[in-house]
Amino acid sequence: MTTTLKSLRALADGTRLRIMALLEREELSVNELQQITRLGQSRISTHLGLLQDADLVSSRRDGKRTFYKMNPEADPTAREFIVLAARGARELPEYTADQSNLKRVLTLRNEQAQVYFNQIAGRFDRSYGPGRSWQAFGQLLLRTMPALVIADLGSGEGLLSELLARRAKKVIAVDNSERIVEFGEAKAKKNGIKNLEFRLGDIETPPITVGSVDLVVLSQALHHAEVPLKAIQGAHRILKPGGQLMILDLHSHKFEQARELYGDRWLGFTEGELHGWLESAGFKSLEVCIVAEEEQPPHFQTLLAVGER
Repeated sequence: MTTTLKSLRALADGTRLRIMALLEREELSVNELQQITRLGQSRISTHLGLLQDADLVSSRRDGKRTFYKMNPEADPTAREFIVLAARGARELPEYTADQSNLKRVLTLRNEQAQVYFNQIAGRFDRSYGPGRSWQAFGQLLLRTMPALVIADLGSGEGLLSELLARRAKKVIAVDNSERIVEFGEAKAKKNGIKNLEFRLGDIETPPITVGSVDLVVLSQALHHAEVPLKAIQGAHRILKPGGQLMILDLHSHKFEQARELYGDRWLGFTEGELHGWLESAGFKSLEVCIVAEEEQPPHFQTLLAVGER
């Protein structure tokens, strides 16, 4: 088969065009391509094999991993097809999300500390030790937190707010339920927590002075927002320069019952969606990654997204 026919056959598939557009930007492993595209490993490997057979892509081994890139030794005809593939990929509906996910994956590649933390966290529950628990570790880590002004948006009854208030300079808990705000106020007063203030309001337009807080937390609240991007933009407005936004929310899932059981508007989010919204709102030093997965069905996964104003 001629180079032209091989190239035409190899590029006659939208998924392979997506892969070519990514490899045009960066050398990537199969695992990284999987994180970006959310496709199965075997499917990606099959597509890479076809692209490599057409001499459009080359590979190299690095320990247990194989990295792929555009073939630097491709003949002139193949190089023409590489250019056309990159152009065609920009017209695919997945292109924008793929490019956003590529940024996120490259950031994670460079953050070896995060990789090490994930390895430790993964080992934590494998062996029992008396008094060794996430609750205890959480209390220890809480005490390393500096005295900050914190906004807990979509706080509910304020469980997280109460914990943060033990070390924070001040915590402002915002919720859109008058009954919950009254309950939280009464509970804080009963427990003698004087630096915790509850406010009635919406997470998309939080009732907090612009540029007045050091840290904004959205913990399992964003999937209740009517327009998540507006909530992220609202967080950006109330942060001081250099302040941080931290989001804990569900990874995209298909558990439709969550809408009725928990009142969820959104069935979680992808890493690419959160990364794109944070970037659009003006945040920098972005990090988005999965930090937990439940053992019981439907196996909800939790995303942590962090950005600096």
